[in-house]
Amino acid sequence: MLTLDNIYRASYVLKEVIRRTDLIKAPSINPGSEIYLKPENLQVTGSFKVRGAYYKISQLTDEEKAKGVIACSAGNHAQGVALAATHSGIKSLICLPEGAPISKVEATRHLGADICLVKGVYDDAYQRAMQLRDEMGYTFVHPFDDELVIAGQGTIGLELLEQLPDVDNVIVPIGGGGLISGVAYAIKSLNPSVKVYGVQASGAPSMVQSFEKHHIECLPSISTIADGIAVKEPGEHTFDLCEKYVDGIVTVSEDEICAAILALMEQQKLIAEGAGAVSVAAAMFNKVPVEGKKTICLVSGGNIDVTILSRVINRGLTKSGRNCVLTLELIDKPGQLMRVAQVIAQHGANILSSHHERNGENANVNACTLRVVMETRNAEHVEEIRKALLADGFRILD
Repeated sequence: MLTLDNIYRASYVLKEVIRRTDLIKAPSINPGSEIYLKPENLQVTGSFKVRGAYYKISQLTDEEKAKGVIACSAGNHAQGVALAATHSGIKSLICLPEGAPISKVEATRHLGADICLVKGVYDDAYQRAMQLRDEMGYTFVHPFDDELVIAGQGTIGLELLEQLPDVDNVIVPIGGGGLISGVAYAIKSLNPSVKVYGVQASGAPSMVQSFEKHHIECLPSISTIADGIAVKEPGEHTFDLCEKYVDGIVTVSEDEICAAILALMEQQKLIAEGAGAVSVAAAMFNKVPVEGKKTICLVSGGNIDVTILSRVINRGLTKSGRNCVLTLELIDKPGQLMRVAQVIAQHGANILSSHHERNGENANVNACTLRVVMETRNAEHVEEIRKALLADGFRILD
């Protein structure tokens, strides 16, 4: 049974291993509120996961340690288990979904674990890990549905109340629910007035649906850039704890996640993975009531695959109105392209590329289409340019 004493004990065990991450004030995330970041992306292994994994392994018997441990993970839990096992001098085998970012797979291998890649997502890796546990006698270190793991994650809740005693809201990413279960339990046990909100990716809303229907839901499929929280089904322990201690759960879109990653890079000089940025996205886009309140966004991890970072940045630029694509219908006569360029230039935007098409399927046979990609300041700037083009007689097709 999870108790506050367990979380305090975990805090004592972990103090020589983990980094106590300081709060960072982030006024630009949402100007109408007082936002702070808990940057667990700066934690050893780049994620909060080492807290729960290390505490769980520290409590194994000598016999269990001799047989070794096995875990399944989208990447961050894998690194936490690998570090903890290696530090304790025991064998570790990690089952990862084959779609896990290469950077996370190689980092786990570098920390001393053996790797088993499994087709599918986290839940498929879980089934394979269970099979190997039964065959080889390993101790399974669950990434979220284990009370010792939850206690380890709950140490963050203790730190948050110590670092900002008058906090109003805490926003926490949710995959399987281990992080928010521990954080919410610790915070509500010590200060029930603090609101704790969870966030999931809209493409993987397993806890959201379970929370709304008051029973555990298993999704048939999931798809999100936030691979660290791509879980089809929450745990039994975590679901029960969320029902008791979490005030609400919301979702954020892929574009909102990308915009949050970009904001953290530009404004705070922090690199967050998709799963780590969902809490910031919820605050940025007012998914939870943060206006006028002291709110902590838990940035749970920073292990993003650099090969997709450019795509994330481009989507973030588009979502925040920094890039804009417009398709216009022009009368096919000399000077039209110049007129469009002049309007855009007069309003301070920069044309990145353009494509002029005469042979399209326009209703007007005397017309052609122009696709323009522009660099803009924000969404208001985009709207200003659209209105100017319409006022000058151009027809915008999208």
